[in-house]
Amino acid sequence: MSDPVGKLPSELDQLPDRDTEETAEWAASLDAVAKAAGTRRAEYLLRRTLQHAEAAGLALPKLLETDYVNTIPTSAEPEFPGDMEMEAKITAWNRWNAAAMVTRGSKYGVGGHIATFASAAWLYETGFQHFFRGKEADGSGDQLYIQGHASPGIYARAFLDGRISEQQLDNFRQESGGNGLPSYPHPRRLPWLWEFPTVSMGLGPLSAIYQARFNRYLQNRNIKDTANSHVWAFLGDGEMDEPESTAALALASREQLDNLTFVINCNLQRLDGPVRANFRVVQELEAQFRGAGWNVIKSLWGSAWDELFQLDTTGALVRRLREGPDAQFQTYATRDVAYIRQHFFGADAELVQLAGVLSDAKIAECFHSSRGGHEPRKVYAAYKAALEHKGAPTVILAQTVKGYTLGAGFESKNANHQMKKLTIDEFKDMRDLLGLPIPDSAFADGVVPYGHPGADSPEVRYLNERRAALGGPAPARKVHHVALPAPAERSFAPLIKGSGKQEMATTMAFVRLVKDLMRDKETGKRWVPIVPDEARTFGMESLFPSAGIYSPLGQTYEPVDRDQLMYYKEAKDGQILNEGITEAGAMADFIAACTSYATHGEPMIPFYIFYSMFGWQRTADQMWQLADQLGKGFIVGATAGRTTLTGEGLQHADGHSHLIASTNPASLNYDPAFAYEIAVIVKDGLRRMYGEKPEDVFYYLTVYNEPKVQPAMPEGVEEGILKGLYRFNEASSLESAPAADAPKIQLMASGTAIHWALEAQQLLAADWNVAADVWSATSWGELRRDALECDEALLRGEVRTPYVTRALEGVTSPVLAVSDWMRQVPDQISQWVEQDWTSLGTDGFGLSDTREGARRHFGVDAQSIVVAALAQLARRGEVPASAIKEARERYGL
Repeated sequence: MSDPVGKLPSELDQLPDRDTEETAEWAASLDAVAKAAGTRRAEYLLRRTLQHAEAAGLALPKLLETDYVNTIPTSAEPEFPGDMEMEAKITAWNRWNAAAMVTRGSKYGVGGHIATFASAAWLYETGFQHFFRGKEADGSGDQLYIQGHASPGIYARAFLDGRISEQQLDNFRQESGGNGLPSYPHPRRLPWLWEFPTVSMGLGPLSAIYQARFNRYLQNRNIKDTANSHVWAFLGDGEMDEPESTAALALASREQLDNLTFVINCNLQRLDGPVRANFRVVQELEAQFRGAGWNVIKSLWGSAWDELFQLDTTGALVRRLREGPDAQFQTYATRDVAYIRQHFFGADAELVQLAGVLSDAKIAECFHSSRGGHEPRKVYAAYKAALEHKGAPTVILAQTVKGYTLGAGFESKNANHQMKKLTIDEFKDMRDLLGLPIPDSAFADGVVPYGHPGADSPEVRYLNERRAALGGPAPARKVHHVALPAPAERSFAPLIKGSGKQEMATTMAFVRLVKDLMRDKETGKRWVPIVPDEARTFGMESLFPSAGIYSPLGQTYEPVDRDQLMYYKEAKDGQILNEGITEAGAMADFIAACTSYATHGEPMIPFYIFYSMFGWQRTADQMWQLADQLGKGFIVGATAGRTTLTGEGLQHADGHSHLIASTNPASLNYDPAFAYEIAVIVKDGLRRMYGEKPEDVFYYLTVYNEPKVQPAMPEGVEEGILKGLYRFNEASSLESAPAADAPKIQLMASGTAIHWALEAQQLLAADWNVAADVWSATSWGELRRDALECDEALLRGEVRTPYVTRALEGVTSPVLAVSDWMRQVPDQISQWVEQDWTSLGTDGFGLSDTREGARRHFGVDAQSIVVAALAQLARRGEVPASAIKEARERYGL
């Protein structure tokens, strides 16, 4: 026999062997088992030994996969505490009404999903009856992330407990007339029921992880006791294909978020077909989660399989289950017993022998319907084990049949995601299967009826008693408004009075303001700075030692810069959420903080600061999720614009974020030019989002990294700053002012472009005797929003003039708008500007160059503004056409 030790991987040779004889004995024993009992027996013993070592806490690499069986054997299942028969009746009513609601709506062409909830019904019902804590208990209750396609079942349950009417069920996906139900979980559309929007897919699992983390953040900072809050995320196995679904698994295990449970409904089907046609998605997910450090519980097989596993004395059945691809197992669920005997059991002589003692009925039950996710006792065991596990998050992989109980036409069919209705005969078969007391006469005119046992029925009484014991209805969203006091004026004063002769970028101005606001005695602790590993880029390192970077472990090491004033300080009660290089993770943090006022009754004031290019372009879907969830806070796009960070090149040159942001109705978008504008905007934002009459909006500010002298705030400009436009500087104020009869033009600029406009104002006056007034356009988006509201009012017979029109009233000269953004950004307001209009912008791809070179390239520098102004005036006949060519030659354009 060859020396087994010589077969060890070379990296193990690095470890000294203190007893080579003992090592050789272990290896020889393994070889002996393989020779005497076969390699399968040897493999079995190794797996069991490794599992035992893991359970004993030995520091060994974990097995990434376990056998394709239930983690909790039947013998170890705890006693089920509820009335199984009563809960089955409740689940039956929910199944029926979910299917009826979607089918009845199909005549209006609004669609809906039936098969997902049909497979997951017991996953939800077991939680509602025994685990999910409501909002009326102590603390904040649990947070439930409901799979979007399962929403009909949640509506059906709310109908049963009396929170939703039959009329509302009939208005599923028909909201415009009022009293309707949104298709998916949507807090903005149904704010008393839904807490978390979970469509688009993938954002739910990511948000759930960061919600669990934020719960711990509140706990560790002594803001809210969240010890009894548990986050449950219900997901589909197909949804796990989304990269966001698994993006933060390591964070959850690294921070030991045992207040988090993923429940993945493994019905093996995507929208159009098998999730892993040639593979096994359960095993893949188990390896992924175990590798990331999660506790994994598999609930795969129903109790009908117990007999089969007891007869499997050689492990042949377990091996066959582990070998068969998902698509084939889906086929077994739809074929007759003869097919299963031939194609499943016939593949192995030992399985043929096992099948010989099984009845056709037993085989049909096992392969057609008996899954762990369909049995409340097994689901209860998995949930209980998840809550009892400490030190890591848990994922439950529950196997089900998609379309379960909907009939042979639905179950495990590839097309069932797109199937929106059942026939009357199919409903009658479903009624008989579920044992519901619905007579044939109830199907009047071919319309399927809703079913309800009565408000005082045993089912409804049981349901309400269970929910009362768990803290009230669920899901539910409750907001107890807590107005925050306005911060002291001294926090805003430095920005209002300007920087004197000192130059300061608007990014630094914002950071300085927040740093002062974080010292406020009343509201300072509620600020949540969030940054994705770029804090030093934005000048935020001064916050490190004072506020601390949040870490549930505190600081277990001595930082390399500990002897410096602004050293890297982590703390368990740290205030800063300094993420790694993950804008998606930072946005998920931001959403959890922005909605804490509703989730926990604790209003927080988060600001998320990031490289401008990596905000709306990269995570706009999450910003819609933020709006859907009625979040409040400040999003800050730093190093904004196309030309202020051009050394970084195309990938960092942002000229379009304001255009994308303008599509989001909840986002108030500002492009401030000066520090005092930031102060006014932030102050008003705190009032609007956290004052006595809070609005469900959030703020988006763009700030720049270009140091400039910050002027003091002129008198009377506050309204214009907030509305979006005010006249900053008139031509008559210049030392060498043009003649009174000189041609006139209005230069309208936002953000850093105001400095190019001011320089152009000087050149126009000195070189061309043109009088240019300079306007600060702090928000093209708010000007447009106001104008649109005026247009809508006009259709109602109300005559209102847009603010931008009123601001320019009496101006007879043309308007030239310029910004560091695409021309479409200022052009948003052009139709409400009565004067001649033109714009300049940074359209096209970015490039690496100096600021001056990039601005000349895009034609937005001061000299280019002068030429554009002269061209506009030449068209009106107010300057000679030759002035355009002369100016281009003079400025080298």
